[in-house]
Amino acid sequence: MAIGGGTGLSTLLKGLKRLDFNITAVVAVTDEGGSSGRLREELNVPPPGDVRNNFVSLSEEEELLEKLFNFRFKNGSLQGHTVGNVILAALTMMNQGSLAKAVEELSRILAIRGRILPVSDELVRLVAVMEDGKEIVGETEIVKYEGKIREIKLDRRVKPLKDVIEAIKNADVITLGPGSLYTSVISPLLIKEVRDTIRNTPAKKIYVANIMTQPGETTGMSLSDHLNEIEKYLHCKVDYVLANTASPPKDVLERYEREGYHLVKLDVENIERMMILEPMIKIVIDPFDEKPKIRHDPEKLAHAIHKVASMG
Repeated sequence: MAIGGGTGLSTLLKGLKRLDFNITAVVAVTDEGGSSGRLREELNVPPPGDVRNNFVSLSEEEELLEKLFNFRFKNGSLQGHTVGNVILAALTMMNQGSLAKAVEELSRILAIRGRILPVSDELVRLVAVMEDGKEIVGETEIVKYEGKIREIKLDRRVKPLKDVIEAIKNADVITLGPGSLYTSVISPLLIKEVRDTIRNTPAKKIYVANIMTQPGETTGMSLSDHLNEIEKYLHCKVDYVLANTASPPKDVLERYEREGYHLVKLDVENIERMMILEPMIKIVIDPFDEKPKIRHDPEKLAHAIHKVASMG
């Protein structure tokens, strides 16, 4: 089982689908940015963006579906929306506002490899209490504020999908990350039933560390800082920490640093967990802005997780 959201989870799934795993992806539902945020606000449906990315990753026709689902309208009333988001929003409305049922129907249509589950079917927002005491509501506003987060929580108590809880109970391995620390990875852990079930399962728990820090969320945070936050909200320790050791090309790294992103410092001396340290970087070209992006290599990441899963 893989828990998270954004590009981190979808990158991981691309690699896992090529190995002998029964995959379940549990996806955060607190996204408020871009097309997802507009659909959430205008149609009163859970945000479809993070779910959409995972359909692309688990599809056998990945290249074709990526072009279709990630096609973004450039003008007209649909300007800014992706085809995948519009399809998922339509299916959600056809199913009385249930994103879970929309995902189930689309999974059957596309015959994807694995299972995708939004962590909840309810509309919920993130609330961050910042170091200066100010409360910021909504994922987009939290990132935009660029302060240090003291506490992250949901704006109300929500129920997870029953299928999510059953999937956690039946999992042999649970991965947390990679992805935006608070808004993607920790977000599902804020649901009490989810974190309690993870804590009580005998499944191997793996934290997959981010390669870079993220402005507005994790500026200045080391690997142990990330891990401490994960375990703080999980209410238990993970069994393994998996982290990248490779450095990106100098020109790419310098551009990231100018934008406020930095390599996560591997302060392994501060971590008393089983560590899996391997080079796992891949540079990809973003089709929208044509800039090189630093990502985990899906195959190397999946093989590292397979190594952990095979350990006695």
